[in-house]
Amino acid sequence: MAAPEPDEYHPLDEKRSLEALLDQQRDAVLRKVRGVPEQDARRAPTASALTLLGLLKHCAVWEQRWFQGVMAGRPLDDGWPERRDPGADFRLDDSDTVGVWVLRYQQAIEESRRTTADHDLDTRCARPDVADCNLRYLLHHLIEETARHAGHADILRESIDGSTGM
Repeated sequence: MAAPEPDEYHPLDEKRSLEALLDQQRDAVLRKVRGVPEQDARRAPTASALTLLGLLKHCAVWEQRWFQGVMAGRPLDDGWPERRDPGADFRLDDSDTVGVWVLRYQQAIEESRRTTADHDLDTRCARPDVADCNLRYLLHHLIEETARHAGHADILRESIDGSTGM
């Protein structure tokens, strides 16, 4: 999955523009974990407890939750554990690897694209407690959150090995 080139943006097609902007940020997150040794991906190189792998896991989990759980109204295997345990989606265990979470993020992105293709921007979210939100809001929110996390990933990666740029 590559970030859209400037000529791939569609300023007169709001939905396609939002999808392209989100894809650009998703790709930035994935580029930041590429080539990082597992040990470094698990290390918190700054004053924060944040790790590249924890950030990737968080992005994958919430990509799935927003599009599948909130927009499509599908039940989620793990529910919403952060309600009981804030930060659970950033924590790692031995089964968490860069390869596992890159794959899960890519799968979540593909499923999100299918969900997005099925709806117009004014379609309300299926989850009853957020039914006042629509696909437009969800795309804006995910662009904002994913861009923020891509920036975090950029700082973490630079702290690990000096690599810079999105």
